[in-house]
Amino acid sequence: MFSVLKIDPRDDVAVALAPLAAGDPVAPGVRAAAEVPAGHKVALKAISKGAEVRKYGWPIGHALADIAPGEHVHSHNLATNLSGLEAYAYAPAAPEPMAGSTATFQGYRRANGRVGTRNEIWILCTVGCVARTAQKIAAEANLRFKGRVDGVYALTHPFGCSQLGGDLAATRTMIGTLAAHPNAGGALILGLGCESNQLGPLLEGAPQIDPERLRAFTAQATEDEIETGLAAVEALVAVAERDRREPCPMSDLVVGLKCGGSDGFSGLTANPLVGRIADAVSGAGGTAILTEIPEIFGAEQLLMARAADRAVFEDIVGVVNDFKTYFLSYGEPVSENPSPGNIAGGVTTLEEKSLGAVQKAGRGQVTQVLRYGERTDRHGVVLLEAPGNDAVSSTALTAAGATVILFTTGRGTPLGFPAPTLKLSTNSGLAQRKPHWIDFDAGRIAAGQDLDEAADALMQLVLATASGQATRAEDNGEREIALWKRGVTL
Repeated sequence: MFSVLKIDPRDDVAVALAPLAAGDPVAPGVRAAAEVPAGHKVALKAISKGAEVRKYGWPIGHALADIAPGEHVHSHNLATNLSGLEAYAYAPAAPEPMAGSTATFQGYRRANGRVGTRNEIWILCTVGCVARTAQKIAAEANLRFKGRVDGVYALTHPFGCSQLGGDLAATRTMIGTLAAHPNAGGALILGLGCESNQLGPLLEGAPQIDPERLRAFTAQATEDEIETGLAAVEALVAVAERDRREPCPMSDLVVGLKCGGSDGFSGLTANPLVGRIADAVSGAGGTAILTEIPEIFGAEQLLMARAADRAVFEDIVGVVNDFKTYFLSYGEPVSENPSPGNIAGGVTTLEEKSLGAVQKAGRGQVTQVLRYGERTDRHGVVLLEAPGNDAVSSTALTAAGATVILFTTGRGTPLGFPAPTLKLSTNSGLAQRKPHWIDFDAGRIAAGQDLDEAADALMQLVLATASGQATRAEDNGEREIALWKRGVTL
């Protein structure tokens, strides 16, 4: 029996499911030439220097030297093919049928029709100068109003002043959009008073929010900002505590799709598993949001072929090439990825990482492309502009409307975000080492569990989480936001 997996019949490499020693069989007539760590690649046939190397049925780079059958394939003998901007042709594929679902969850239906999975009070800051003030208000409010809502949370950041133009506008947009999130039964926006990110323009540009569920003031304009904040929170709690969970169809669910600390198992276990959830949600009329644009480079044509129409295709081309231009304008290569942790886990090139990452979006049509800070108003698979950074992209997913985030990881992280975030380990070892971080062990697939069976189990967890069951990150008090700062600082 071979301890490797060949993903696609066209592949030149297989993935070691367990560590290989020199001499271990990897294919008929092929033995490992040396040790190969679990999650890493081993050559199945001879590959000439300069030739493309395929995994997932697609090129993941080219050979830097002649590679013999059984050799370890990694950074020492494989390099990316990515270099700069590309021209893309519109070549739509026939859409695959998506099965619907009659499953429901217990959500909070808001007046605007959106459905939340939590009923919380969020305290947001216009500027980092009042971040600690927001945290003090939240801490005291959780003591005073315990049990009346699902919690009071300060979502802070260090920006909002010394910013210009589009950079300031992006910060303003993100705060306003987060305030309108359906998981927030009420929102307090706390300002300082002298910052660039003034309350007036922020509120004018924010999505419409029920006035009963919004409070805002500047700390400089009140004698005691803590007590003023607590009074504002108390008024919001009085409104939000009247809300009750009710049965909601899966079409009301918006899931964010994210990976962080990927390894060689990400594209084999957790990511395709999440893709099954994306298919179930989008097939039922719900929404699945994929982001991390730099981590689709090399696999973008798979998404382009699934564009619902030419306009969506052009939007995908625009967001991909704009992001590449962003990298190139700073003198950085578009292939400056994977991270050191990814490489240690067996991921060699950005193409390889991307081909594994896009599997989180399943097989559904891409119906919309959002720019950073925008909120989805479509069903199906949505592509969102944001970088790969875990905190920045997960904050953007939340602002875009995700009410549950599915986060796959091979290395592990304790970090949590405003929307309840389920962490899926790509390998069972991580789940065993970090049970207080990991909500679901997708490594069971590498051990032989049927993908459909694992997807059924994960779907039940997603629905339970959407109905109020706490995630590991929530239990641990892990909840952060991070904004994407792209401009100069005054």
